Amino acid sequence: MPMHDDLSLKPVLHPAEPLLVRPEASILDAIRVIDAGAQQIAIAVDDDGRLLGVVTDGDIRRAILRGVDLSGKVSQILNHKPTVCRRTASREELARTLLSHERITRLPVVDEGGFVVGLYRTEDLVANPFSHELPVVLMAGGLGTRLRPFTDNIPKPMIDVGGRPILEHIIRRFVSQGFNRFYISVNYLSHVIKEHFGDGRAFGAQIVYLEETERLGTAGSLRLLPRDLEGPFFVMNGDLLTAANFAAIANYHLETGVDATMCLREYTVQVPYGVVAQAGGRFVGIEEKPMHRHYVNSGIYVLDTAILDLLPDSGYFDMPSLFDSLMQKDPSAAAVFPLREYWCDIGQVADLERARREISKISSY
Repeated sequence: MPMHDDLSLKPVLHPAEPLLVRPEASILDAIRVIDAGAQQIAIAVDDDGRLLGVVTDGDIRRAILRGVDLSGKVSQILNHKPTVCRRTASREELARTLLSHERITRLPVVDEGGFVVGLYRTEDLVANPFSHELPVVLMAGGLGTRLRPFTDNIPKPMIDVGGRPILEHIIRRFVSQGFNRFYISVNYLSHVIKEHFGDGRAFGAQIVYLEETERLGTAGSLRLLPRDLEGPFFVMNGDLLTAANFAAIANYHLETGVDATMCLREYTVQVPYGVVAQAGGRFVGIEEKPMHRHYVNSGIYVLDTAILDLLPDSGYFDMPSLFDSLMQKDPSAAAVFPLREYWCDIGQVADLERARREISKISSY
């Protein structure tokens, strides 16, 4: 993780005011602060502005997975002993602090009295290969049979939504967040995708195409990646629309230190009847039309290149099979990241119609 060349230059001190939250505020309030401040962190202070703790975007995601009530106080999920620095610290001292705590991406700055005066970011101090330098692999080789006749003459990722192909929305969103290296896995009607995007320069991107000569699956096509690829990379299905914060996903992957991260989406099912509880033939109770919530695979992943060694030499291989193989090797090697942003999997005509109605939920880029 190389440092910038001139250590005598101080990095940008980002203002703390937009990131401040009171400990008695709700977790939902902290989410609003994190989203509005766009720094992936909220800083809790007392009445006088002294640091009490921090809560990161990753802390929020982990709280969601634990089922924490988001209307509860943010104090229950605060990190009360975050790593901080003084404003008088030199750039070399700041970089050394971050390098000795490799999973820190945000560094609150306090004065001698413990008052918060600003924020330093890892990417302003140290070249960070886990954020904007991550390459992105987009899966765009599927047949899209459930979306016929829309896919009779174009591949599914090229279906128009809001005046642009689905795949263009995906690429533009990544580019707007600083990611510009793309590998696109193509097969069915691949010439349509290549003619539209070319080498990617018109979209602020660098695009390399992975040519599938047979159906390889969402993981099998990763065998086509360059052998010299190093470090983590994104994998995403080419038929998704999402307002996900990809930098937050990358940082979460870094913080957890795992080999693979799968992004999840909450899926709710309502039973249309009264569900009866019974024991030994006796009536216990009835719950009318209960809601059941589950987490489902969203089709967005961050993988370390080491995981590619688990791929079979040939044949079809999907992403769930890759995660199963990883679990057999090391049950602690994978993490999950719950998406709380807009997400739509365009698998059927009803999904396409919904995406066209909801395209405004995708932020402009």
